[in-house]
Amino acid sequence: MPSLSERLRALLPRRFRTRRPRVAVVRLSGVIGATSPLRQGLSIEGVAGSLERAFTLPGVKAVALVINSPGGSPAQSHLIFRRIRALATEKELPVVAFVEDVAASGGYMIACAADEIVADPTSIVGSIGVVSAGFGFPGLLEKLGIERRVHTMGEAKAMLDPFRPEDPADIERLKRIQADVQGVFTDLVTSRRPGLPAGENLFTGAVWTGRQALPLGLVDAIGDLRTTMRARFGEKVDLVPIAGAKGGFLTRLLRRNAPGRIGEAVAALPGETLATLAERAAYARFGL
Repeated sequence: MPSLSERLRALLPRRFRTRRPRVAVVRLSGVIGATSPLRQGLSIEGVAGSLERAFTLPGVKAVALVINSPGGSPAQSHLIFRRIRALATEKELPVVAFVEDVAASGGYMIACAADEIVADPTSIVGSIGVVSAGFGFPGLLEKLGIERRVHTMGEAKAMLDPFRPEDPADIERLKRIQADVQGVFTDLVTSRRPGLPAGENLFTGAVWTGRQALPLGLVDAIGDLRTTMRARFGEKVDLVPIAGAKGGFLTRLLRRNAPGRIGEAVAALPGETLATLAERAAYARFGL
């Protein structure tokens, strides 16, 4: 039996009866993982709702992921990847990823959830690898006359403490963890990108432009969202942006008052400043 909307549509003039093809557009931008209480990066919690709405949009023919991310948390990257694949399989919808400035490391992992990856010729793609970075201050406390007291149960509990000299055993343990994460990443890319050339080692952490990545099989085409979707679904395709999460009450309140005193106070928060610097450093690794 036809639904109420279908029966009402039948009463319209013929030119209004045909439903335009719809493509849901989900924008995934920023560093992956939490960066500060007020500056949330991409996470499964933050994108799950928009992904669900995209795949259940009435009349949707495909889902487009617009990606601009230098990477971040491998766990959050993998969780987002898995949710996209689960929804694509469940709803039987094609997924196309469009790379803007960069889809590197975890950003490229998320792009691999798509059935196709389309990049701009100047996009930065790749960085299939794992990195851990930090600072060491083993002599700082002594110079300041501060005594550090750390008591643990378990020899590895204070692993990589920045106020102690590096322990070779800690470094070896970290290398094993990195190798395991790298194995997951490598297997994922290999399974999702079966056309990768056999003679090329693409898992060194190197990056390529979109134009360089095309013959390597890391992307499927050079192009952009509007042109590609119009070529596929016609000039009248309806590109529907799917809004992301708005954040909690405190975050929205501070954003709303950003031009005033509250906004000035937020800008001065040390944690927020460090989060901004960390985010800029993540993009700066790729010259952005």
